Amino acid sequence: MTSTFSSSSTTSPIAIIGAGLGGLVLARVLWVNGITTTIFEAEASPDARDQGGLLDIHEYNGQLALKVAGLYNEFLALILPGEDAKRITDKHGHILWDKPSSLLSSKPEVDRGALRRLLIASLPAGCIQWGRKLTQVRTRSEGTQELTFSDGTHYEAGLVIGADGAWSKVRPLLSNAKPAYTGTTFFEIYQHAHRAHHKAIAELVGKGTLMAVAPGKAILAHHYANGDIRAYIALNKSESWGARMAAYTEKSDVLLCLAREFSDWAVTLQHILIHSDTLPIVRPLCALPIEHRWKRVAGVSLVGDAAHVMTPFAGEGANLAMYDGAELALALCKHPDNTERALSEYEQALFERSARFAKQTADNQQRFLGSGAPNSVVDLFSAY
Repeated sequence: MTSTFSSSSTTSPIAIIGAGLGGLVLARVLWVNGITTTIFEAEASPDARDQGGLLDIHEYNGQLALKVAGLYNEFLALILPGEDAKRITDKHGHILWDKPSSLLSSKPEVDRGALRRLLIASLPAGCIQWGRKLTQVRTRSEGTQELTFSDGTHYEAGLVIGADGAWSKVRPLLSNAKPAYTGTTFFEIYQHAHRAHHKAIAELVGKGTLMAVAPGKAILAHHYANGDIRAYIALNKSESWGARMAAYTEKSDVLLCLAREFSDWAVTLQHILIHSDTLPIVRPLCALPIEHRWKRVAGVSLVGDAAHVMTPFAGEGANLAMYDGAELALALCKHPDNTERALSEYEQALFERSARFAKQTADNQQRFLGSGAPNSVVDLFSAY
């Protein structure tokens, strides 16, 4: 039986769910080619939450996507010189590998929030509908997709693209796969430069990123140009252990638990986590199967984490999302009268590249946190 839309129903030829980097690039490339879209974003505004730390944008995918979007020069203006320096230490703080920053880096660093703001500003007014949290997608008998949002509104779209992240509401139309816990949990912390002990920490971290690693645990910290430090404390622990940590509301309770896990590490490294200025954000790392793919379903597709969420150990997530968005847009422009052919071509290429990078990421996770760390991490970066 065909449902009847309420008076708040609206029709949109192409609906993109999610205003992350992948969805924004998709909308931008379509718009510069004369195709209008509507992005539905659950967040109330562009600044509703912190967008996270830095991203290294790769020349072979992320930068290509920005060139297709006509925003490459604007991207160059966002690059943070000196932020791409890398340093690897063992748990005692002994420096094992040290690479200074380079003005010719093929993977320059930018602030994720600044890049997202650039993409948002590049779209026409009204393209993004903020505060639209998708609750359900249903295929209608006419072949269109009915979108239902938490505010009671409904939309009908001829094509729906899920750019809504790891826990996508669109993915179930295509696949029963769900992200699974990989065995590693991140604790995101932040430390401001004014702290009394900060000088010693900053010297150890260096001018860019510090990777202090050992089997089963790591401290991954970045030193910003303003002196602040953002770090991700990685631990191979059960998912239930991470859930217990996430239930704590007092910063001191979480930091005490983390300190116990790193009690035999160098004091300066311990200070990175012990003296966090913020309540650690608990981030269990989940991933879809490496070979995740689906059969073609009319009028629906995915980009970014909705299609291939993986852990951050290869730095490919944001880059792949933008590349997906650009490639899907180009396919739709190439076949303006045959959407299904465009989606089929896009997805076949997507499956291949997603599997390749997902395997690389999984392998890198083992290098970072497996029995060979930290030497396995030194070998990984020395090969570049």
